[in-house]
Amino acid sequence: MQYIIVISFECYYYYYIRNSETFDVILIIKAPDYVTTLDLITMLLINEYKFEITSTVAIMFIIIMYTSSHAFRYFAKYTIFTVLSYISATVFLPLMLWKPRDYKNGLLPAWGGRQVSKVLGITWEMKGKENIVQNSGCVVLINHQSCLDLLVLSEIYPVMEKCTVISKKEIFYFWPFGLASWLWGTIFIDRLNAESAQRTLNKTGDAIRHKQAKICMFPEGTRHGGPELLNFKKGAFHVAISAQCPIQPVVVSQYFFLDHGKRTFDPGHAVITILPPIPTEGMTKEDLPGLIEKSRTAMQEMYTKSSAEVKTKHYSVS
Repeated sequence: MQYIIVISFECYYYYYIRNSETFDVILIIKAPDYVTTLDLITMLLINEYKFEITSTVAIMFIIIMYTSSHAFRYFAKYTIFTVLSYISATVFLPLMLWKPRDYKNGLLPAWGGRQVSKVLGITWEMKGKENIVQNSGCVVLINHQSCLDLLVLSEIYPVMEKCTVISKKEIFYFWPFGLASWLWGTIFIDRLNAESAQRTLNKTGDAIRHKQAKICMFPEGTRHGGPELLNFKKGAFHVAISAQCPIQPVVVSQYFFLDHGKRTFDPGHAVITILPPIPTEGMTKEDLPGLIEKSRTAMQEMYTKSSAEVKTKHYSVS
């Protein structure tokens, strides 16, 4: 720590600098006429506290940009979402190691995901809990809008027992997140190997029948946030028919707070609606097209209805 004593005499400035770590020195500086004592003290202080000043300026810049630029806020919030989601998924690894592959492990990162929602300013409302399949496994179908759907799973996990997801096997090698996913029961599938994928789906059917697992799947196959759901892929329905288990449709209203084209990511509200289960008992592969159509129609109707309600109640969007 330096103590500076300034003594001025005409245009000369005598600086007595006390440095307890080294020794005392006296600096005699000839300054231009327009430079005052205050100017020189300011320059010395800036040099002394340049880290603190730089940090303060950087923080102020981030705050100003975050509040004034929707594009900056869009990328900042996605960065926050990614970092916090990664932390919430992996911080509980030591606890999950006690009971690997237990679905209850998923409740820990799900709690973390709900805290991430709070940080991002997203609120969720869940309807239709009375429709949840009881005493049986099922295939849970969820419309897929964004990577933020991870937060939807965080809301569903505590409500539906024995939930897990099917994911591409590449996720497993993204450690430590991949290890955490495996520990909470994620089923990894090799999409490039049809024979291996079929074996995995057969094991999934066994888990549904014997362990009453609830397998969460996104039947659209890719992210889409428009007013119309995409066509559904067949995989989830093959699993349901093979296991002779019901399908549990879950519909998430449109994310009006998120617009990738305009780079906007604002605080917002969405509704998660659990629809009555659709039975598959007695169905065969021949019934697949009709089952897909019935499921998509039910989900599209609720998606349109719930999105309109959210839009009217929470957003001034024409």
